[in-house]
Amino acid sequence: MSATIAGHVSAETGRTIADAAELLRLEQCAQEPIRTPGSIQPHGALMALDPLTFVVRIASSNCQEIMGTASAVLGLSLTEIAGAAFEREVRASVAAAPAELNPLSLAIGERSFDAIVHTVDGFVIVELEPVLSTPSTLSTSALNALIHRLTLSKAVRDLRADTAAGLRKLTGFDRVMVYHFHPDGHGEILADDHADGMESYGGLHFPASDIPAQARELYLTKLSRAIVGTSRSSVELVTDADEPVQFRLDLSNAELRSVSPHHLQFMSNMGQESTLSISMVRHGQLIGMITCAHRGVLRIPFLLRSGLEVLANHVALQLSALERVAQLTRQVAIRSTRSQLMSELAAAGDLAESLVRGRVTVRDVISADGVSVRIGGVSATAGDVPDEIEHLIAHAERTSPGEPFASDAIAVEHPDLAAIGATSAGVFVVSIGGNGDYLAFFRNEILRNVHWLGDQSSTNRETVLSPRTSFSSWTDSVTDTAEPWGELVLEAVELARDLEGALLRRAESNLARLALFDALTGLPNRRNLIAQLELALSSESTANQLSLLFIDLDGFKGVNDTYGHDVGDSLLTLVGQRIVSATRADDLVARLGGDEFVVLCELSGDEESEAIAARVRRSIAAPITIGSVSLAMTASVGTTVASRDTEASEMLQRADVEMYRAKARRRQRAGD
Repeated sequence: MSATIAGHVSAETGRTIADAAELLRLEQCAQEPIRTPGSIQPHGALMALDPLTFVVRIASSNCQEIMGTASAVLGLSLTEIAGAAFEREVRASVAAAPAELNPLSLAIGERSFDAIVHTVDGFVIVELEPVLSTPSTLSTSALNALIHRLTLSKAVRDLRADTAAGLRKLTGFDRVMVYHFHPDGHGEILADDHADGMESYGGLHFPASDIPAQARELYLTKLSRAIVGTSRSSVELVTDADEPVQFRLDLSNAELRSVSPHHLQFMSNMGQESTLSISMVRHGQLIGMITCAHRGVLRIPFLLRSGLEVLANHVALQLSALERVAQLTRQVAIRSTRSQLMSELAAAGDLAESLVRGRVTVRDVISADGVSVRIGGVSATAGDVPDEIEHLIAHAERTSPGEPFASDAIAVEHPDLAAIGATSAGVFVVSIGGNGDYLAFFRNEILRNVHWLGDQSSTNRETVLSPRTSFSSWTDSVTDTAEPWGELVLEAVELARDLEGALLRRAESNLARLALFDALTGLPNRRNLIAQLELALSSESTANQLSLLFIDLDGFKGVNDTYGHDVGDSLLTLVGQRIVSATRADDLVARLGGDEFVVLCELSGDEESEAIAARVRRSIAAPITIGSVSLAMTASVGTTVASRDTEASEMLQRADVEMYRAKARRRQRAGD
């Protein structure tokens, strides 16, 4: 089934703005007392004890049934209920750290329990889960083996798929799904491993009201949530106090906390009897979840649920690491192109024209269907550009002064710019220098299909507030949107800063340039390097270590002797460009003279310094063609780290010595 909806979409997925019914469901969810329901799930029992006397002040009404005691527990001490030895264990757990000692073991008659202890609201909470009569096949060793296997996943998609498949095999659940939450609050099922005959939910999206904000807050407090059976009614908590239990006892951290009737109906509609959901958290944010679902009753022991929390944390950490690697790979490629653009710009006559029509253009850095630039008051455009640019620039300066202005649905988000939306659904403007210069990028509308977990319309609900009745894939076709800008916003800001630097450099006098820059390569010269190094060494804001990479071409004299100084000069210029491309935007690359170059870096450690040195060597070693001359060059690189009491000249000398040592080692290896 499908529908066509014209409207704004989220920056990542294309979801339309929540309609009135979805907003109403979110409002209802926010009002539900999920932390203080006053009841628990029926497969276990709960007691709330006075922290001084250890007398039961609040208890679930099924304690007598679960524990097999002759009388109700309310008003009795823990010693009377479970024995003095167990009370001593609970007291010791409370005095230490309950989370580290859970679960405690308790035997009452022939019944054995896992006892989970925590404190809240001035009570000691003891939850009792009967030990499973059939031992779980989910062992700690099997869990550890799965975690180890997951470390071998080298891509984000593979890691999620491997996690779902591995957990389903490990736990025996009918279905295991890995969720990702998008910035607008809705979620996406990015991996789904399920039993034969079950419908796949992989790739489907679900609205924010399926896991609303206050539930997500709970998932940050309580990292796993087991729901064992939707068929049996919840069990009320009872107390001899006048005040109702639900206003006295916070069950946020309770294992047995009862389930929202709305969610129980949701599970029933999905054909789920039991679920186990585990949080994936990074930097204090819920980035996703792992949800295991079963068509029958299935319960996992507490200790192994805790182990699955560890696994989910590992997966979240690994996902972040893999995503960071992919992000860095993209950044390296973009920044290399940006470096090439800046190199070409240095020799350009008309900066604006060069930026949009040069061999490397701003659209090679920021992918767009059209671009408009103004540099030094001179404008140039290329590609699909709307006529109302000046109106857009004025709007951007008014609504986002000093900040980038970006939208992937301009006509919806900014109705007064609807005329621009007729040509370009996506726009992005960043100022250059604050004097009226700018970069403006445009993207055309794209038709985007978003597949949902069930029909999102009212026909798929008994009432506006009730859960969906069917969860078969349903498609939204969304219009008036463009491909989101994403991380390119930051790259464009960096590009604008680079252009500001280019304008500044062009404004410098020839005398200042000759004094501070190498005439051949355009790189900073020795004087400039020393000045920058002294400034860095004296700066209190330099948090990381300062390193110098001293680079010397091997056999350069032979190039001059064989091919002449023109070829040698061309080689030095090209090598300087390659070093700049191999280093980072914040690194200072200087030419000391002859065939000697230096890179000044602020680094977090020696490994990063070695990585930059390796990139420099590889870059220089790539084949070089100058006219009809083909050259194969190598370079020796020496590195040294500065301390606060180091003089700039001393640091440069040490780097020079390290370079000669590196050159000697290379010659020794060649001799071997």
